[in-house]
Amino acid sequence: MFAVQETIRNSIHQLKHAQTISDKELRVLLEQSNAATDDMLFSEADQVRRERYGTAVYLRGLIEFTNYCKNNCYYCGIRQGNTRAVRYRFEREEILSCCEEGYTLGFHTFVLQGGEDPFYTDKEICEIVSAIRERFPDCAITLSIGEKPRESYAAYFRAGANRYLLRHETADASHYSKLHPAEMHLSNRKRCLFDLKELGYQVGSGFMVGSPFQTTDCLIADLRFLQELDPDMIGIGPYLTHADTPFSQYPNGSLALTLRLIAVLRLMFPHALIPATTALGTIHPNGRELGLKAGANVVMPNLSPVRVRKWYSLYDNKICTGEESAQCRGCLENRIRSVGYEAVTDIGDVKRS
Repeated sequence: MFAVQETIRNSIHQLKHAQTISDKELRVLLEQSNAATDDMLFSEADQVRRERYGTAVYLRGLIEFTNYCKNNCYYCGIRQGNTRAVRYRFEREEILSCCEEGYTLGFHTFVLQGGEDPFYTDKEICEIVSAIRERFPDCAITLSIGEKPRESYAAYFRAGANRYLLRHETADASHYSKLHPAEMHLSNRKRCLFDLKELGYQVGSGFMVGSPFQTTDCLIADLRFLQELDPDMIGIGPYLTHADTPFSQYPNGSLALTLRLIAVLRLMFPHALIPATTALGTIHPNGRELGLKAGANVVMPNLSPVRVRKWYSLYDNKICTGEESAQCRGCLENRIRSVGYEAVTDIGDVKRS
């Protein structure tokens, strides 16, 4: 046991200084780390994030503007096949109203997130983005609306979007096929991500931790794919079940493993903007604070109207009112400050050097 723990300590040291270790070392670190080596891992990750970003935690205003989706991903509560979901869409002016409220609260990054909803044509998305860009020229506009043709991404970029979030979910093709219907392909998801990078977006990707059928090999494949993609943002969170999906009987992912992977990602990608996700706050009351202490440096409070937050239900028991909302910014800032960081609302571009 002592030899294993010493191997893990050496791996953490190498990961910090070389930003990579072997697959074998990753396997031992992910599978056999304990409280003591986790503490070392989190401490090293925190040091790296402080060297690059100081104590800043960037606040992004999240606008969940549609929960319609044409896809049937087996893990997702807003999948097309969920007939129990209460659906909603925002009109353009409602999206702009959310931005207006966020801007008044001090937010300078808006994240427009939704299912893959064909109702919003490329023309409509471009008009929404252009309207936000015109009204809030000093703000960053992030889209998270799924897989699109390259020309669609190019049009959004020309309209004024400058960031795009698209989690790959798993980089193992066999695993991907177990999480998604046959018409969805990992190769297309990867194509989208590389198209976005080539077009000039700041790109975010990421994966679920503990999804059904996931193995350590899958997680290692995720890390290697992220090394290939080299994204600006990396979002991970524990897999959480939803009662109205084919995966309703599978257990939630592990908080401990998610935190370990956040720290690994911070050491592998010192520049990355890594959110402490809503899923972390859902699986544990202090999950986001633990995520920040493990190396995360972004929090995305919700700007969506309170009346719809419970309907954007990717998983069960999602926190949707209270301190995670943008309107309670002071509460959120106090929680961030309680673990030694400071909430900031500027654009917060990636710092690659």
